[in-house]
Amino acid sequence: MKVKRFFAQTMAEALKQVSNEMGPDAVILSNRRVDGGVEIVTALDYDENMARQRLGEKAGEATNGARLAEMQADQHRHLESELTRSRSRIQEVREKRAAAGAQYTGVAFNDAALDEEMPVAQAPQKPATDSGYSDELASMKAEIKSLRELVSNSSAQAERKKPEGPGNAVQQRLSERLQEFGLGHELAGSLAQQNRNARLEDAWKQSLKMLATGVRTARESWLEAGGVYALVGPTDSGKTTTIGKLAARYVLEHGPDSLALVTTDRYRVAAHEQLFVFGRILNVPVRVVDETHSLDDILDELSDRHLVLIDTAGLTSADRGYQEQLAELARSHHNIRSHLVVSATSQPRIMKSVWHCYKMANLAGCVMTKIDEALTLGESLGFVMETGLPVAWYTDGQKIPEDLHRAQAVPLVRLGVERLRAMQHSQAVAEGA
Repeated sequence: MKVKRFFAQTMAEALKQVSNEMGPDAVILSNRRVDGGVEIVTALDYDENMARQRLGEKAGEATNGARLAEMQADQHRHLESELTRSRSRIQEVREKRAAAGAQYTGVAFNDAALDEEMPVAQAPQKPATDSGYSDELASMKAEIKSLRELVSNSSAQAERKKPEGPGNAVQQRLSERLQEFGLGHELAGSLAQQNRNARLEDAWKQSLKMLATGVRTARESWLEAGGVYALVGPTDSGKTTTIGKLAARYVLEHGPDSLALVTTDRYRVAAHEQLFVFGRILNVPVRVVDETHSLDDILDELSDRHLVLIDTAGLTSADRGYQEQLAELARSHHNIRSHLVVSATSQPRIMKSVWHCYKMANLAGCVMTKIDEALTLGESLGFVMETGLPVAWYTDGQKIPEDLHRAQAVPLVRLGVERLRAMQHSQAVAEGA
């Protein structure tokens, strides 16, 4: 890829220069006003994938092709300015030596000579007073050489990493679309790599099918199977509200007599008031684990209940009682199936951090909450695919119990596609406005 800058007083003159020197196949990377006119940065044989490889990690900041081209132009300007600065410093040294009466013989001091070492037998003998100049010239020579090697190595590395075959362009566009869907860079790249040999739309559909296959869901409904289930997760992830929705759904289908609610949150003042409100409304008993009533003692008391739902405190590893609460769930002699509650509005990095914090609770699955507040669902789907946690339920609103749904992989992926289309439509409307 050949990149070059053009300067002119007007845009028309600059474009004429581009046409004359680069031809009709030149791609304009950027144009801007500068002192005395305009500047255009152009490229021949421009390849977006190669440009991303050259930019490295910085390419992640490019949200579209236009931004990527602008970043490529900025990189070219930076390298040119560095070369110009080094040449200026060399010229200053030459002028100082000329003023001091130094004799320049042998190899001409130009860019071509900088890339070659002067033979020892032909090296001119310089006075001792010129040693400082010689050192500075050697430094300038090394600097320009390193800059040229940087450009050369970057191009070679990009060429090595460039995928081969006709699927290159499909893979790049597919990866970008999957990242817009919300998937992480690595997962999107992996799916795109596996489907790069198909047409773009076919590869997109196949990638979604692979995603749906990778998203595990619970095989049975808690409400029908019964048992003891604990919801764990950080504060404000929606644990207590989700338990309220589950309890209300169960009471509507089976009545209140075989249901009980338990809370282990004894670390915050009035932390269990909301759960007691649900209990009073549904006519369901609520038990609190404290210093005098252990979790196992309470579960022994409630052994005749078909379904027991346990609410927990939203603690992190830095909070007092974090280890105690998780150990209490893990070492219970009752079969407690702990599920991590994950907010769909969280960043992927935060989701993984929460997962690492609560793994010691022997997680049996997860519950996705706040689906209605998330811009895209790829982050949540990518998280459950990478961790392998089966999704039991998801919630998409505040209505109890209407906004509680059994999780199924295909409908979740389809919902994610609808969110992507809605986001793209909103962006198109905003850009049009």
